[in-house]
Amino acid sequence: MATIALSAAGMALGGSIGGSILGLSMATIGRAAGAALGNRIDQQILGGGSESVEVGRIDRFRLTGAVEGADIQQIYGRMRVAGQVIWASEFSEVSSTTGGGKGRAPTPSTTTVSYSVSLAIALCEGEIGRIGRIWADGAEISPQTLNMRVYTGHADQLPDPKISAVEGADNTPAYRGTAYVVLEDLALDQFGNRILQLTFEVTRPAQVPAADALSELVTGVALAPGLGEYALATSQVHLSEGFGQQAAVNTNSPLGLSDFSVSMDALQGELPACQSVMLTVSWFGDDLRCASCQIAPKVKQNTADAEAMPWRVSGQTRTGTGRVPLVNDDPVFDGTPTDAAVVEAIVDMRARGLSAAFYPAITMSQVAGNTRPNPLTGTVGQPAFPWRGNITTSLAPGLAGSPDGTAAAAAEVAVFMGQASAGDFTVSGTLVDYTGPVDWGYRRFILHYAHLCKVAGGVAAFCIGSQMRGLTQIRGADSSFPAVTALGVLAA
Repeated sequence: MATIALSAAGMALGGSIGGSILGLSMATIGRAAGAALGNRIDQQILGGGSESVEVGRIDRFRLTGAVEGADIQQIYGRMRVAGQVIWASEFSEVSSTTGGGKGRAPTPSTTTVSYSVSLAIALCEGEIGRIGRIWADGAEISPQTLNMRVYTGHADQLPDPKISAVEGADNTPAYRGTAYVVLEDLALDQFGNRILQLTFEVTRPAQVPAADALSELVTGVALAPGLGEYALATSQVHLSEGFGQQAAVNTNSPLGLSDFSVSMDALQGELPACQSVMLTVSWFGDDLRCASCQIAPKVKQNTADAEAMPWRVSGQTRTGTGRVPLVNDDPVFDGTPTDAAVVEAIVDMRARGLSAAFYPAITMSQVAGNTRPNPLTGTVGQPAFPWRGNITTSLAPGLAGSPDGTAAAAAEVAVFMGQASAGDFTVSGTLVDYTGPVDWGYRRFILHYAHLCKVAGGVAAFCIGSQMRGLTQIRGADSSFPAVTALGVLAA
């Protein structure tokens, strides 16, 4: 601003003086002098302490290339790669016309033109395990939108049929030893009629003999922690939070599948030797004193439910079931998986050729600051979220006054086990309901899931008593172990 103002003032002053110097009028000289002085002032006022600012620089480009003679990259483990275009078809143009005609209210004829192209993109040298997520221009997309075929780089892979159809069988290489993908008839209108930048999450196992590869050594895994109301569902579930409102609860990727299905696909892609999966499902225990401990399913919230798969466990519905513990008004855990989701998971595992080992686990729900008597110390206040292996008698063995070694200890164990029997359950389709007297003992917990596994078609193994260290060490009056005996009866 000073530059503009002083240049105008200098010009006016020089013009009033008149005359010239070296052929330059005094008005011109005055304007130049005023502009120089004003520029100096502007620098002092507006430019003092300013530094060069650089914006928009990208730390690293990941671009799908098409460079003649480019190196084929090598990757190890899991990496996000862009790859090189190694083949492309001619663009295909399709037009469609709507409107026109001689009707009562004629409309103008509209012709819409769309384009598609087929591409082959080389990813890396060597054989890969699988392709996970895919990004288009930095945004994750579902592979199902790409009409994509994956060639893992095997030594005997065959040529792609699309490339063969365009180039001829004799002119089509198989690219053996190179992992690549083919995108057939990729519609470009959804991407602004241009070829988008694609990046792929590629997993490549360690290049060691199969006998030493981790992917070939792992033959069994465990799904934990056994919580999540719809975490085990193969169906995509939405909660109805209000009129016309739907919220997805078990779909957290754009792959078009439930989280469970996406996870199982990843498991089989990265651990092809895996044959067994331990399926954990949890109910909640509320006390370390076995005679006072109730074992029951819980939910995260009691308001919104899924219309297609309402939450239901052992005949309990969402509105009539207790909530998981809260800390600062936030749920500490997710809820117990609904029975329908458990059935879907077991059926899916069987369809994949996996052996399901079912593990009903107890998750303890005591929060900090509770006033329950602590059987481990004889004081008030049980630990927050303790280990289920610490469930014991009203006073743990070794403490003064413990019932361990007496008939009272056996009676406490009997209360913990409960009185539920196999005849207390009814089965209707895939629903298993409890019809016996009110009983939240361990037997109801186990027998419910025994019925549910049978409804789902059976499992390869069923675990009971796992991690119940404290309970199984309790002695009765005759030095027997009543919990061990009770578990044997339950197993039978």
